[in-house]
Amino acid sequence: MRLALAAAVIAVLPLAAQGQERRPSHCIAIAGGPERIQQAAWSDPVPERSVRLSFLGHAMFLIQTPGGLDIVTDFNGNLHPNAPVPDVVTMNRAHSSHWTDRVEGIPHVLRGWSDQFGVAADHYLTLDDALIRNVPTDIRSFGTVEESGNSIFVFEAGGLCIAHLGHLHHEPTDEDYARLGRVDVLLVPVDGSYTMEQAAMMRVVSRLNSSVVIPMHWFGPARLETFLTGMSGQFAIQRPGGSEYLASLRGLPDRPTVVVLEPASSGRSWP
Repeated sequence: MRLALAAAVIAVLPLAAQGQERRPSHCIAIAGGPERIQQAAWSDPVPERSVRLSFLGHAMFLIQTPGGLDIVTDFNGNLHPNAPVPDVVTMNRAHSSHWTDRVEGIPHVLRGWSDQFGVAADHYLTLDDALIRNVPTDIRSFGTVEESGNSIFVFEAGGLCIAHLGHLHHEPTDEDYARLGRVDVLLVPVDGSYTMEQAAMMRVVSRLNSSVVIPMHWFGPARLETFLTGMSGQFAIQRPGGSEYLASLRGLPDRPTVVVLEPASSGRSWP
């Protein structure tokens, strides 16, 4: 049933901006996993068939590919002083701490919403050695629901599929899960309030059953620890220290694992 749904979703994917038919995502077809190495400088090259993730704080991650791309998620303009100028940024607008208009000099700005209310953003960007696509989600807006107001972004590079759940306000539908496909590395908000309650978020994490789950948007140790306790029956827990994780196909954990990264900069804590 799930395979049939995935095939149906792929069959109806919209056309790319150039008018060419989209190729199916490789996330649905192949398996992979991550591994950890010692902290590296952001300027250091990424090894082949790997992706380096650095937790910049709040919901921002720097994702670096072996081809040299620098991608920042849920970009709010408040980058660490030593962070590179990104080649690509993604954004979500549930709160102003997840987006900004200050994007001068950034070649590719992917907003998780469209300019037309209730119409989904549609991103499918192939750039160098990465593919970036989105799965639209709804948000709570002024006491109502804004359909397709935000997005889950999926980054395909180094043979891996990395999904950033953004400011997720509801459990994905079966169609959403089919569009996501296999997720090797999941970046998940665990605040339990501004996004969605932790019990619901844990159901999402359990269903995706990714090789590695990296918590974000956790505000303080108490909320993080509650999430870790709730997931400890299904996932191993690792606290490697530092803000960086190197993901590769060769390092697939024997058991799905939650990896706790520390933010690269303390900064302020936003909703």
